Amino acid sequence: MTRPPRLLAALGTATALLLLLPPAGASAHRGHPKPPTPVVLADTLAAPFNLDISNGRVYLADGGLGVVGRLGRGGAVDPIATDQPGASGVARSRDGRRLAWTTTVTDPDTFENAESGLTISGPGSRMVHADTHAFEAARNPDGRYHYGVRNPSQCVADAFTAAGFPYDYMGGVDSHAYSVAAYDGAWVVADAGANALFSVSNSGRVRTLAVLPPQPLELTAEMVAALGLPSCVAGVTYSFEAVPTDVEVGRDGWLYVTTLPGGPESPVLGARGSVYKVNPHTGAVRRVATGFLGATNLALGKHGEIYVAELFAGQVSTVRHGKPVPYVSLPGVVAVESDWYGDLWAATLGNEDPPAPGTIVRITHGKVHHEATIRR
Repeated sequence: MTRPPRLLAALGTATALLLLLPPAGASAHRGHPKPPTPVVLADTLAAPFNLDISNGRVYLADGGLGVVGRLGRGGAVDPIATDQPGASGVARSRDGRRLAWTTTVTDPDTFENAESGLTISGPGSRMVHADTHAFEAARNPDGRYHYGVRNPSQCVADAFTAAGFPYDYMGGVDSHAYSVAAYDGAWVVADAGANALFSVSNSGRVRTLAVLPPQPLELTAEMVAALGLPSCVAGVTYSFEAVPTDVEVGRDGWLYVTTLPGGPESPVLGARGSVYKVNPHTGAVRRVATGFLGATNLALGKHGEIYVAELFAGQVSTVRHGKPVPYVSLPGVVAVESDWYGDLWAATLGNEDPPAPGTIVRITHGKVHHEATIRR
């Protein structure tokens, strides 16, 4: 496959390796002589794939526990909804009347996604479910995109087939509603299976907002040798799928999206995760940064900063001149969010070997004057 077998499974597996690696070095943030310090505020989680901070409360979606909740006193999680399979995204509406979260049911034997969608709660305990899987099956927005290699030679086709990679195909039907953001009285869902952003109304109506473009990569002789492929593959351009993992609304009115590159992420093929800007009115897509290793989430700062959770690099990075700059080392980081004061909050995945819980941390430069403003 050109993407991880399925995103949730791939992220969990990758963290087992990440926690065995030494922490990535982090440079000091501009204007601060020392790197910031992560302070652990919760350590009883499993897979907190997303955070949302609204009205002084920290909301989370834990796909390992199947729980959507909020951070309570002493690091406890106060459940809002339980038995939520594959919970991964969470967002609160700007007026505070609704909370939305994404879920995905995955077949444990085939890793195929059988169900996926967005649940919208409130007001008056009203629940609405938007079925993104059904929408994808009916519309398949990236079905017009070509992936793999155009007009491959027989040697190239045989090489990719033997390696288990499809070599020439169009976008298929797959939905994995991963992240969600509140926007303009409705919701935007980053679907990591459909390679698209969906707009979802409060009544559950789904429409395509934008499709993320293919990610072409020319395979060098060094890459081909490291992958154990025959020399005929060298020089071939392979178009990988873009896999959107998070969406945030910028102060400029654009949507900001992180993507995984849809193929193996390792030093062999290089760091190829990206950040895009998407015009929510036209669906136009513009890449603003690339070079991330496992871009699973992003946060937008008060002054235009872009922070990216790099899971496979074990760090949070900032964007400068279209490239990542290390901000703080945080092995297993999978989510990052900013609060009203400009501090960052992040979440890390739990791990079984070596044993380590999933956590929520606050990342500051020693400022504690606002700690009481986070409501418990």
